[in-house]
Amino acid sequence: MIWQKLEASTGIEPVYTDLQSAASPLRQLAFSSKIKYLSWCGGRFNSFRLGRPEGRLKNSCRTPWLVVDTREILVLRQKFSVLAVAGSALIWHKRIIQGKDTSDPMTDFAARRRTMVDTQIRPSDVTKFPIIDAMLNVRRENFVPDSQREAAYVEGLVDMGAGRCMLEPRTLAKILDALNISNDEIVLDVGSAMGYSTAVAARMAQLVVGVEEDEDLAAESQTVLMEADADNAIVHVGPLAQGATEHGPYDVIMIQGGVEQVPDAIIDQLKEHGRIACLFMEGELGTVRIGHKSGGRVTWRHAFNANAPVLQAFSADRAFSL
Repeated sequence: MIWQKLEASTGIEPVYTDLQSAASPLRQLAFSSKIKYLSWCGGRFNSFRLGRPEGRLKNSCRTPWLVVDTREILVLRQKFSVLAVAGSALIWHKRIIQGKDTSDPMTDFAARRRTMVDTQIRPSDVTKFPIIDAMLNVRRENFVPDSQREAAYVEGLVDMGAGRCMLEPRTLAKILDALNISNDEIVLDVGSAMGYSTAVAARMAQLVVGVEEDEDLAAESQTVLMEADADNAIVHVGPLAQGATEHGPYDVIMIQGGVEQVPDAIIDQLKEHGRIACLFMEGELGTVRIGHKSGGRVTWRHAFNANAPVLQAFSADRAFSL
């Protein structure tokens, strides 16, 4: 949908668009609730609060709810101008021209990214600027299959096909927070799929090497990473359990999926005093642990709880068969 800061629209005088102005009739409405909605209907503004999906407008302007964004931009689909007022500064409007919804998916996804950060990342005690900045700017919807674009910002796992999933935004953010990557470090990102985690980490690290064994996913990730201007990210095609020795050793290693065991081949590619993050799964329960390498051995500490399917290359059954 076409979303933009409101300047002036038919039937809405310019002075009304300035929420900070004491003369604005919207000011009192905006400060009376954290999120309030307004519609221009019957020649005047009508205010209403968020209700059930069957909610109705005043003055018989009845229309079903359209949930576009879970926090800032919940609006109503109707033929009138609709404003969403969030906090004290956000006023947005949408127009439907000749019965058609004028769409701008890029702007819609940008709003979803902000909501993802505000509702999933910051509430998880992740506040480091490089992480927030990366997750606000990397277009997550471009790193999932086309069939999953609408689900790119959900609070949950995203199905990547072939038994693979993209980690929840919260999980990735907290992993990055615990690893505390600096701009002079080289990162190994195992199981990078279409490259989202690689692209996010690339905004913090000197170099990120994504490892992907699925050739189709690897080819897609190469293309999307170039489009995202992630010039310091490369994709290595090969078995996940073998990592990418030719680019190592690495200051940081992270694995994008559940593990039951970590092969020595991965540990060997971690620098002395390096850090590794893994999501260890025991049945349905998962724990992210951060490992620190010293004297050739890795000592693990608990970081937080999370959940993800176990990557086949890191399953206990696979280790036994080897």
